[in-house]
Amino acid sequence: MVIKAYVLLKVSSGAEKDICKKIADLDSIIDASIIYGEYDIIAKVSTQEIAQLNDLIDKIRGIPSVILTSTMIVAQEYKGKSTREALNVQSQK
Repeated sequence: MVIKAYVLLKVSSGAEKDICKKIADLDSIIDASIIYGEYDIIAKVSTQEIAQLNDLIDKIRGIPSVILTSTMIVAQEYKGKSTREALNVQSQK
C-alpha cells in the first residue's frame, strides 16, 4: 500500500534553500518547496509502508537547522481538472 504524506518544516532563518535542497535529494521525496507562512518548507512524500515514512521523518529531523516537523498523511486524493486534462492529452499521444 502506498502511503502519501505532506511534511511541513520550520527551519532556522536563512537555512531554507539549503534544507530544501537536502530534503529534495532524499529517497521518497516527490518534491520540496519553500513556502511563506507559519512553516518554511513543504515536502510531498510517497512511501510503501509506514516504517519507511518513520525512517524518512527521522532523517529529516536529523538535519541541522530543522526546528520542527509536522506530518500529514493523505487520507484521500483527488486530481483537479487541469491535471486530468494534462493526463488525457499525454495518453492520447
